[in-house]
Amino acid sequence: MKAIVDLFSTDYGLMSIGVILFVIVMSIWFSRFFKRKMDESVQEQQRLQAGQRANL
Repeated sequence: MKAIVDLFSTDYGLMSIGVILFVIVMSIWFSRFFKRKMDESVQEQQRLQAGQRANL
């Protein structure tokens, strides 16, 4: 119980919560960012392949 009280009532506890929340939000943002970039890459590859087939 003392650990929970320290976590929410001390400066280092509040900073720890802030860092934990920041890391969670950052991981969500990076996963969405990388997923979007991978999807864009697949679409670009498909577009290029379709263009090459049209030139043949």
